[in-house]
Amino acid sequence: MRGDERVQGMMLATVVLEDRVPADHPLRAIRRLVDPILGELSPQFEAMYS
Repeated sequence: MRGDERVQGMMLATVVLEDRVPADHPLRAIRRLVDPILGELSPQFEAMYS
């Protein structure tokens, strides 16, 4: 997901997703790799969305 990562508490869910994904889950490592790349591409995405 793009944009600011603002936690809205319990507005739409009854659980916090961070609490549901184990610390050693492979998706956490993938996210650490992908987030900076998506951050670099963000200006291009903004141009496409506008």
